[in-house]
Amino acid sequence: MVWNQLQQGAQAIGWDFFGPVILFVLLIGLGVPVWASIGAGAVTMLLVSGVLPLSLLGESLFDGIDHFALTAVPLFILTGDVLVRTGLSRKFLDVAEALTCWAKGGFGSATVLVCGMFSAISGSDAAGAAAVGRMTIARLVESGYPRPYACALVAAGACTGILIPPSIAYIVIGLVLGISAATLFQAALIPGVLILGSILVTNIVVNRRHAYEGGGLISTREWAANLGRALKNGWYAFLVPGVIFWGIFSGRLTPTEAGATAVVITIVMGFILGTLKLSDFPAMMVSSAKVNGVILPIIALSLPLAQTMAALGVPQGFVFAVTSLTENPYLLILLMIAILIAAGCVMETTPNIVILAPILKPLADEIGLNEIQFCVMMITALGVGFITPPLGLNLFVVSGLTGDSILKIAARAVPFVFFMLLVVLLIAYFPTISTLLLPEAYK
Repeated sequence: MVWNQLQQGAQAIGWDFFGPVILFVLLIGLGVPVWASIGAGAVTMLLVSGVLPLSLLGESLFDGIDHFALTAVPLFILTGDVLVRTGLSRKFLDVAEALTCWAKGGFGSATVLVCGMFSAISGSDAAGAAAVGRMTIARLVESGYPRPYACALVAAGACTGILIPPSIAYIVIGLVLGISAATLFQAALIPGVLILGSILVTNIVVNRRHAYEGGGLISTREWAANLGRALKNGWYAFLVPGVIFWGIFSGRLTPTEAGATAVVITIVMGFILGTLKLSDFPAMMVSSAKVNGVILPIIALSLPLAQTMAALGVPQGFVFAVTSLTENPYLLILLMIAILIAAGCVMETTPNIVILAPILKPLADEIGLNEIQFCVMMITALGVGFITPPLGLNLFVVSGLTGDSILKIAARAVPFVFFMLLVVLLIAYFPTISTLLLPEAYK
């Protein structure tokens, strides 16, 4: 039924669309790199359909990534790398631990908070999982947490890497849909904090139920003294996220300029503290280039694929198909969330954004969903995929750090997935959450 409706609404789409899609899925299943699978699907679709000239591919490969906004991506990645190498990330952990030492389960809560702090700089979830995992997993185990749960806690907290601005994911979706990244950063702040809060609350509930970690219950004077010492010893580390947020939210800096400023500040701090040397630069550049080298080819090859699908009428066909099944906007929103959750389970965020955003956006417009709200809902839903198998990128990262089974870690991550999904539903059905901080024109 849906197949027939899709064909009717998209001018009789046939195997010139479904064939390349099946090829793409098969290649992904065989372990072919995502960028190569997308490229093969794009070339095949262009050749078979003939709706656009094959020369479009070469043009799109360069024009698609020739955007000033994308310059922010390597800058934020590099900032996160410098932050770790200079030891500034440990200052975040010291402050987070001082903030939460008064409560039972304090170090677990500190782990979640430091994930959020790191996310406010790097914009990358995998980098946050690796950096925070190295600092906290061993101590979490010493505090009484089972190692699989400690890994799940770090993996869940690191999901905020693409949810709390500045976020690479919001830069990409802004590029695809023609929306200002700075506007999306503003919109994502409250939802990102809500996700962080949901992970924090989940850990507190689980800890109280299983009594993993004791401690806490110190006097107010002792708590204030601990926090004062931590801030005195590490206040300068917060200049980095402070400059990023001040620059972007005040409108004085673009995301790219904020990223460049953050890089300079972290490097200067590293030299002043004596924790960074000129000899460290080649390794930092190579490390950041490797991460950036994964993201940009996916963007470059996804854009001609998205353009070809648009020429075939796939977005319009999708809207026709699903609205023929039901016109209830609440059910359609649930359908979109289900699609995004499923896509996030099997594929990375960047290709999901570039391929799915142009398809789902017309449906969001059809049911009156605010475009800013749609973007935030999409990124947040995809973010859940970082702790859900079979892909679950953060699960692989923490598993690589400890050697624990991915399935064991994923099983411990179920409570976090549940509460994160509740936040996704809140974002989907209450637009104020994602538009509260925006000017009236975007509401």
